[in-house]
Amino acid sequence: MLPVRFLLILMILTLFLPGQAQQASASPIASAGLGKVVFPNSCSSAAQSALLQGIAQLHSFQYAAAENAFTEASHSDQKCAVAYWGLAMSSYRPLWDGADEKAIKKGRHFLDQIQNDWPVSRREHEYIDAIAIIFSDNRRLGDERIAAYSRAMAEIAKHYPDDGEAQAFYALSLLALPHDDTKLREQVIAILNKLMAAQPEHPGAVHYLIHATDTAELAPQGLEAARRYAKIAPDSSHALHMPAHIFVRLGLWQESVDSNLAAAAAAAEATKNHMGEPQYQFHAMDFLDFSYLQLGEEAKAQQVVEDLNKVTGASLGWIKNLRVILTTRNLLELHRWKDALAVAPQGDAFEFQLVYALRATAAARTGDPHAAEENYKNLKSAMKKQKRGRDTRLEDYRRQEVEAWIAFAKGDNKKALKLMRSAANKQDQEDSGDFTVPAREMLADMLMELHRPAEALGEYESVLEISPNRFNDLFGAASAAQMAGDSSKAKSYYSKLRENCPAAADREELQKIKMAAAGSN
Repeated sequence: MLPVRFLLILMILTLFLPGQAQQASASPIASAGLGKVVFPNSCSSAAQSALLQGIAQLHSFQYAAAENAFTEASHSDQKCAVAYWGLAMSSYRPLWDGADEKAIKKGRHFLDQIQNDWPVSRREHEYIDAIAIIFSDNRRLGDERIAAYSRAMAEIAKHYPDDGEAQAFYALSLLALPHDDTKLREQVIAILNKLMAAQPEHPGAVHYLIHATDTAELAPQGLEAARRYAKIAPDSSHALHMPAHIFVRLGLWQESVDSNLAAAAAAAEATKNHMGEPQYQFHAMDFLDFSYLQLGEEAKAQQVVEDLNKVTGASLGWIKNLRVILTTRNLLELHRWKDALAVAPQGDAFEFQLVYALRATAAARTGDPHAAEENYKNLKSAMKKQKRGRDTRLEDYRRQEVEAWIAFAKGDNKKALKLMRSAANKQDQEDSGDFTVPAREMLADMLMELHRPAEALGEYESVLEISPNRFNDLFGAASAAQMAGDSSKAKSYYSKLRENCPAAADREELQKIKMAAAGSN
């Protein structure tokens, strides 16, 4: 395995629960850097190490590694029902892609291996019956299978209130429900805070708490878990990465960079050893690119894009897709309109959408409404080719942003501001948490071009309340304050931007600040 920052050997224990059938030996079993889980079971002592390792890996979404561990456990004890439960669990990926028909068939196959004469406690049977709901062949269930599984886990959590695995998997099942609201997240947070207090090194407690608090409003509640997760499970690339979800929400850019550098290296090693998949490294690189931009390190962000070709085991399709995503985002963040117009449309319908949205915006920002409209027509054509409702369809507010810039280029300022403000309100409601340039920031940029700095300042500050320490909004707020005659506020924002960025930061705006400061001396 790749050497990791925290050289910890964590112990995974098996204990008895009251009222259960006789379980395997409760002797401590070592696991290298995955956290501590407790799962009483009826399998032989020979299966325990691999079995509990697999459960810990499940909690860190290391599904390929978990499947390998559960397979090893099933070979060590051919009547280990929990091993086949684990194999089925490895086929279901809540919060990711769930379970498609192929995964449902695979999971059902694993559960079918469990025989009636195998030693299985009542508690184990409940776990097996619960996951069987996901792999039911009843097609009428549809998304209802996710809700039904969550209800089954709720019953298990109720039956065994001191069972940390029951609490963790129940919390995860709630996060996977189709509907999402603050009340549901607060319920999950309460469950996981209690589990974290009882089992401080439980990987699922901290991991799922990060997911539950991954909103602008709730992110501060996830900071403790974020700073603990990598220490609890340093051998998991996903555990090294996940803290960055909270760091990005709170504008802790250097912590995000540190987290994702470690995660990308660990993911590459895991994929090389057939214990992971390329998307773990891609995900870390996505966060790295964005975080470097916010630190003012443009060259490092560009290097991330160039390094996509080096990702172990990646298909050309995956590489191309992420290159388009990062390239279009970076040019939009950096306001490189000439370079944006030179980007050639390529890829599938979604990639075309990204390129045409960028090109239309760039054309409008450079005062060419005709070119902007031509690119917008192509954008709408690409959107029609993409099925509505899919995650890979460009959000409506992003389409509206383009419309707003086209109206602005045509001189219809009233319409432009109305469209952009509407797009900003829609985006605020969605809280997508992705790395697109905020529509409200674009609104502020538009107000600056209309020489309305006081209004622009208010919009930049609104973005900073939701997305602290965003580079463009700190610089924009400083520029707007200076134009509005508020030199004290301008100095404060410029100072904050300089504090955020390392000495080697190379974004053009930082050079302007240095030159302005030198001229005022």
